[in-house]
Amino acid sequence: MKNPILLIGNDINNISKGQSWKDLLTDIVSFCLPDGCVQLDERKPFPLLYEEIFLTAIRQQHIREAELKAFIAEKTLRIEQNEIHAAIRAIAPAHILTTNYEFTLEGEIPDSNNSLIQERAFSIFRKYTVGSTDYWHIHGDCLNPLSINLGFEHYGGQLQQMRNYVVSGTTYTSPQAPRQSLIQRIQQHLPVKDDSWLDLFFTRDIHIFGLSLDFVETDLWWLLTYRARQKFQKNTIPVRNALYYYIPTEFVQGAKFKLDMLAANDVKVIDIAAPDKRTYYDEVLKQIKRL
Repeated sequence: MKNPILLIGNDINNISKGQSWKDLLTDIVSFCLPDGCVQLDERKPFPLLYEEIFLTAIRQQHIREAELKAFIAEKTLRIEQNEIHAAIRAIAPAHILTTNYEFTLEGEIPDSNNSLIQERAFSIFRKYTVGSTDYWHIHGDCLNPLSINLGFEHYGGQLQQMRNYVVSGTTYTSPQAPRQSLIQRIQQHLPVKDDSWLDLFFTRDIHIFGLSLDFVETDLWWLLTYRARQKFQKNTIPVRNALYYYIPTEFVQGAKFKLDMLAANDVKVIDIAAPDKRTYYDEVLKQIKRL
């Protein structure tokens, strides 16, 4: 496929040396709560764990969320590029959507944000263009720490803005913002101009990899289910694009519960056998180019 559209998560960063996600969690707790009174536990969904850390820190340390998110932005900016980031750029994607906050995919820190609307907290239009690729940071970015989507409250606000854009229409004051919802514009055969990354989910094929799609990602699961309902239940707009989810073969059996849900939501699952992470991602990119 020439100039594909990709949705990429944090796993590609795990090849890089330096700070892991677990390290970051430990650093967040240490920054907010030096006495370590919040216990990290894999059973705690991360958005709620973030709220536990932050709300405890408000009461004990009088910390402001802006301080915490600035700390997280500074930490994640330290993540280093690896060969997979370069290989992704080499296939010249038209669009890259990412849940990552840093700019390793771009290969550089962009000079400016060229979104349709400059958003402070949420990320419906958050776009940086580097070369011929548009990069959409759908959960915020390090240059705008308040946009970093971590807690339950932020996920709720993000989902609200997403549903407005797709279903009911936006309330932005900017004259550039489309007033009609995406669904209404498609119904009326009006042009869909890729103003938002959400446009792509209903109009273009998307390849998803490096993203665990845990169920805490409520915004993305809502988007998948709403798209599937449009296609199979409501039939109010044509949904002809394809979504592909890539997973290492070794994880398929353990992830069957999630893969069944993806299949029900019209996502095509592609498993790839590989001896190591680097080879796996090379094979993913080869498969995308062949489609």
